[in-house]
Parts: sequence; C-alpha cells; structure tokens
Amino acid sequence: MPAVTAENPLILPRVAARSDGQPRRALQVTTAPSGFEGEGFPVRRAFAGIDYKNLDPFIMMDQMGEVDYAAGEPKGTPWHPHRGFETVTYIMDGTFIHRDSHGGGGTITNGDTQWMTAGSGLLHIETPPEELVTSGGLFHGLQLWVNLPREAKMIAPKYQDIRGKTVKLLASEDGGALLRLIAGDVAGHAGPGATHTPITMIHASINPGAELALPWRSDFNALAYGLAGSGSAGAERRPFRMGQAVVFGRGDTLTLRADETQDSRTDDFEVVLLGGLPIREPMMQYGPFVMNTHVELAQAFEDFKAGRLGTIPAE
Repeated sequence: MPAVTAENPLILPRVAARSDGQPRRALQVTTAPSGFEGEGFPVRRAFAGIDYKNLDPFIMMDQMGEVDYAAGEPKGTPWHPHRGFETVTYIMDGTFIHRDSHGGGGTITNGDTQWMTAGSGLLHIETPPEELVTSGGLFHGLQLWVNLPREAKMIAPKYQDIRGKTVKLLASEDGGALLRLIAGDVAGHAGPGATHTPITMIHASINPGAELALPWRSDFNALAYGLAGSGSAGAERRPFRMGQAVVFGRGDTLTLRADETQDSRTDDFEVVLLGGLPIREPMMQYGPFVMNTHVELAQAFEDFKAGRLGTIPAE
C-alpha cells in the first residue's frame, strides 16, 4: 500500500494552506472497533462513536482489512439492496468485483474506486475474483457511505468506474506528502469523482516527520482517518494513528503531521481526508436504506420485498 504513486513527486502541482487562514482544531479522536461484514470479511468501523452532526453528509465508513488471506479465505457480500445514498469503494490492495441490478459493475484493484449512486434503489453484490479465492493474498480497502439530500433520494441509480491512474496527484508545499485527490476540489484542483453531495476525498501519504497543510472549504466539515502509521492532527498536534478517526472544528486550513518514526509495516503515515457540505436534514437509517422519515424507510423495505428494487441479473 498504496498502489498509486508518483515517480517524482517534486514535479507535481503543490498545494499549501494560506498563511492567514484559520486553522481547524482537532476536537475529537476516536478508535474504530473491529467487526465483520458481508460473508465474514474483517472491517474497522471508522466513524463509530462520532455524532452524526459531525459526520453529515457522511453516514459511515468501513476499513476493509488490511488482511492477508490464505487460499480459500477471501470473502465478499451476498446480493443486497440499497436506497437513498451513495457507496464509494476504494481498493488499495487486492481486487473486488461489483455487479448491480441497474447494469453497473466492473473489477477494481490497486487504487481504483467504484462510486455507486443507489438513489431510488437497486440490488448489488461485491465479491473477490475466483483467482484471489483460489490463491489468497493481500486485501485492503475502504467503503464510504455518502448521504443524498431529500430531492435526490429517488434519482436513477448510477455507477462510476474511477481508475487509479485518473486520480489527481498533488504534492504538499515542501514535497513531503503525496495526495491522491479522488473526488472534490482542493486549491483549485479537481478529482475525477462526480458527486451529488459536494464532498472532498483525499488519500494522503505523509513522509516521516513531514507536515501537510491544506486549504479547506470553511462550509465543509473535516475528518481524517489513519490507514497506516502514526502522526498528529491540528496545529496543536493531537496524536492519532492507524484505526483512529479525527473530527476537526471550524476553520479554513487543515494540518496533519507524520511522526518521525513509523512502525515496521509502513514507510509513511497513510491518511484518508474527508470533507463535505452538511445536508442538515433528518437522517433515518435501517440497514441498507437511508431516508428522511420512518415512513420512507418502511416504503423502501416494502419495495424491496415486492421486488421493485430490481432483479438479480442472470450469470
């Protein structure tokens, strides 16, 4: 990890925070509990313990792995429904295959992202390829759930296949951090992901001892999650590490710093940075359905039982 790198980060466009910007403080650090998803693959619940008002428009995020499967061990999910939000699946190591009842799908691996807008509803499945099941191997990824505003809850489903080579690569001001801009905008640079809810998603690799300072939209929230290694958040340098999330306060600049010494499993401090424009509407979730009211949740469940969210396509 990670698969998407730059041969020479020094020639990439540089981004830097304004010197007169208002730094965001690290208000909260939480530790993700471990669990299992789908047919039994291990996950960390990245946002457990964080109040939804600090997550909005994000709903949840699972870190899938990092796990080195033995032969026969790789697992996925069975067919299941979604309505009312978007799923963003980012694979750093390994391979995942997606299929859905709306015709979307494909194979993602090593830096690729699949962006599924469930909207009015569909069925989908995520599975490891047969060769990975046969041989085993390393698997590591993220799945993020992004809420949709009321007026977009019932839009037609959509699927985006974002190849790792299409992400926007940037560098910090001193070249000590590599940024992979998957979606949204930072310092006038745009990532390839098209979002209904305005968000920014970045995977940053910060060299030991280096500092990353970024401009950040003041109307966005700001979250960080440690994928590997250790460092600190905010100008006050609040410590956090792999498996921990940071909630930032208000401001228009964001600062992260990698510890001088990283553990033996990683060369750099690997962090996912997320920001989004809060929707500020009621959010009601029942399993794979995210709506505004209990009545809408009941209707989603009824539509699923009646087969109105689609049918499983033939092999």
